[in-house]
Amino acid sequence: MVVEQAGGERADLRRLGTLALRAGSLLAFVAVLVFFSATAPFFLSFFNFTNVIAQSAILAILAFGMTVVIIGGGGNVVTGGIDLSVAANLGLCAAVYASLIQAGQGDAVAILATLLTGLTVGATNAFAVVAVGILPLLATLAVMNVAAGLELVLTENTVLSASTPFLMAINNIGPLGVPNLAWILLVVAVALILLVQFTPMGLRLQAVGEHREAARAAGLPVARYVAATYLVSGLFAALGAILSVAYLSGSSTGSAELLLGVVVTALLGVVFSRRLVPTVGGTLLAALFIGFLGNGFQLLNISSYWVSGVQGALILLVVAATSVLRRKES
Repeated sequence: MVVEQAGGERADLRRLGTLALRAGSLLAFVAVLVFFSATAPFFLSFFNFTNVIAQSAILAILAFGMTVVIIGGGGNVVTGGIDLSVAANLGLCAAVYASLIQAGQGDAVAILATLLTGLTVGATNAFAVVAVGILPLLATLAVMNVAAGLELVLTENTVLSASTPFLMAINNIGPLGVPNLAWILLVVAVALILLVQFTPMGLRLQAVGEHREAARAAGLPVARYVAATYLVSGLFAALGAILSVAYLSGSSTGSAELLLGVVVTALLGVVFSRRLVPTVGGTLLAALFIGFLGNGFQLLNISSYWVSGVQGALILLVVAATSVLRRKES
């Protein structure tokens, strides 16, 4: 009886802690919006809101890929699923797209090559993690450096410009005066939420990440599911690269700087979920939170260096809070 009572008390404490962390995160989001609405000029304008969503599209889509990897690999930041190569993969894919456009190829060829490039990097990660058995943290770190090196070889560390009607259409204003980038983000988010949360394949993927041994005992092809998550991450890096080329009118030499934001977004998305597990919806909220935070700093003329500091603090806070709650659970 004493053991059962202690176990029940721990479960109650964890539920209360989870509720407090989630409620605190939502309140922090609202507080940020209220604060910048009162202090930053034009923050509440329709143009600014839709523009922030559009500017968050590339980061959010990369974080979606990272989230799928974390879901399939488990939430442990050391031994679980993670893809540190995602930002470098975007840079390489963007360089491939822009170089093909400069070489006179059409968008169809450039899109196909970009998608194949992203999938190749994802397949390399999958091989290193699943077939060779290297820790995801180390495997994707190595692949990140390979992808970054290939980008430098391809671009010679210069920006490759690219402009086509297709790219301009992506970067234009769409229906209801909302940028097409924002619409793309919302469509991708809804499609991925439906796939991960409401299909048998998505539910099996969650089982693989949360209960690996039980999933294996149930006959699920665990290795295939884990490998597939890295392919999805590579595919989303390629999609993000296409949007990046459209937004910047060419490739970018600073894509590696996106990695911190991607990690922050994927990890912060955990605290927006009901059970402190990674979800696509939570990642979307986290991406918008980071986007509005950076936008508010910009409108108030606060140095962008503070954004990186806040992102680092958020990583520390989220990892510490979730670790404490999971320790109470065990």
